[in-house]
Amino acid sequence: MTEADAESVPETIATYLRLRGLDPSPRALRRRRRTRDVDEAHQPFAPGRDPKGVADVLADLTRQAGWEPQLAREDVVRTWNEVAGENTAQHTRPVAFDRGILTVQADSTAWAKQLQLMRAHILSEIVRRYPEAGVESIRFIGPDVPSWKWGPRAIPGRGPRDTYG
Repeated sequence: MTEADAESVPETIATYLRLRGLDPSPRALRRRRRTRDVDEAHQPFAPGRDPKGVADVLADLTRQAGWEPQLAREDVVRTWNEVAGENTAQHTRPVAFDRGILTVQADSTAWAKQLQLMRAHILSEIVRRYPEAGVESIRFIGPDVPSWKWGPRAIPGRGPRDTYG
């Protein structure tokens, strides 16, 4: 980079580049050339040059990208049989996770009520196994029921129970 190029860069950008270590001045270019000759990254036996395993590389990648909480939540869903117990898992399934609340749908309202009584045990098991998942509470819901509020001619009312009027 010549001095004319360095002078054509606006002062704000030049300040930013200088603070980031990318100074556009010729003096900085000479300094960078001198330090490049002794760069340890190109030395064959420099410290830290040993190859890493795939598991270590993936662990570093997930930590740096911030994927650990999402992967831990997926692990909760994937291992639901182990977390909740095999019998319980046959009648339930995790359906959503929002703001620290894990929503679990049960086959029947009786199972949902029973799971509400077991909430503390299941939550402690999730927190013990997957602390980075961020599960703070569990919400149990019953089975899906058909909605009467759909279609082009839907009107306000109580569905089939609305017999007045």
